[in-house]
Amino acid sequence: MTYFKPLATAVAVAATVGLLASGSASAKVEGDTITLGAAVSLTGKYSTNGKNTKDGYDLAVKRINEMGGVKVGGKSYKLAITYYDDESTPARGAQLAERLINQDGVKYVLGPYSSGLTKAIAPVTEKYGIPMVEANGASRGLFTKGYKYLFAVLSTSEQYLQEALNLAAEQAKAAGKDPKTLKVAVAIENDNFSQDVRAGVVDDIKRHGMQLVIDDKLPPELNDMAATLTKVRALKPDILIVSAHAKGPALAIRQMKDMQVSVPMLAMTHCDSAKIIEKFGKDAEYSVCASQWDRALSYKDNVLGSAEDFAVAFEKEYDYAPPYQAAESAAAVLVYADAFARAGDFDTAKVRDALAATDMQTFYGNIKFDATGKNTAKPMVLYQVQGGKFMVVAPSKWASAKVNYPAPAWADR
Repeated sequence: MTYFKPLATAVAVAATVGLLASGSASAKVEGDTITLGAAVSLTGKYSTNGKNTKDGYDLAVKRINEMGGVKVGGKSYKLAITYYDDESTPARGAQLAERLINQDGVKYVLGPYSSGLTKAIAPVTEKYGIPMVEANGASRGLFTKGYKYLFAVLSTSEQYLQEALNLAAEQAKAAGKDPKTLKVAVAIENDNFSQDVRAGVVDDIKRHGMQLVIDDKLPPELNDMAATLTKVRALKPDILIVSAHAKGPALAIRQMKDMQVSVPMLAMTHCDSAKIIEKFGKDAEYSVCASQWDRALSYKDNVLGSAEDFAVAFEKEYDYAPPYQAAESAAAVLVYADAFARAGDFDTAKVRDALAATDMQTFYGNIKFDATGKNTAKPMVLYQVQGGKFMVVAPSKWASAKVNYPAPAWADR
């Protein structure tokens, strides 16, 4: 059941999954219902991923409630969520967080979509001592502020392409080559998220003793990578790293093919949102791509089952395959349910302490928070396009296929 309450500049949605009677949705722990709150992007530039986020939250709530809810202090409680539309705007997100806490009485917040919105809301929840479990704010800058009430289930931005450097080092060693001889080219957009990705890549290059031979910043209005690719042709790096949201992988593949620039490994972010397989077919082959999650992974839990079980249930419910944004959002709800049960109480400080002590496996991956609220237990997933499909090639423990490395030159494909 979904209720719509008009606001001055937004639409508020109290999605209670059929659990609350008609009228205003309770946002406190009343009767047998625990109501969480979330400002998500139902309109604006993040609306697609905002819907993914909401759908993930709702499916987890539905499944938990179907299984009898959450047992807290010997009593079973159902879950519900009060939603507001943040319009993909940080200032609006902060305003709505204030509304959820001060007007609706919400004591437990689920995060919005994007690092920018999470950065806007985190100071609000921290000010009031309200826990926030977030699934879609990856910026490592979120975890340098000393927040005590912020917890993130996803891998943070500096980890996005860590596995690509690890994989290249493994392949070098397997070929009898010293990883320190590998040359790396980096072409990354000049925005906060992408520069966080770059910082992690540079740290990993240093950790492996590799050589950084190109370090280019790409403009947000990216429409040409010819200058970078000309340098790649001249310097012949072993790995080319590209991170520029959906424009990056699309432009890299198209211009590398046009210019006949070949590298043994092309590693990128945002391949899924760029739809590189659908758009480029065989030209996308051998591309290596970062992801938070995949349905082929062997993680599982006793609520949503395996990664594949979740994917099947999600497709049945929403008629589209779950992107990782939906999976990590569902995992955030599981973390809250687990913390409520272990806290045995609804005091926000006790729930916060239970969240800090989280150590669990979900269908999305292992979750354990460090002192900053980052999840330190789940690595990023690395895909490679093989035979027109994304195949998991790293970490090797969870891989479903072996990496094809080095990628053949364009002339040999």
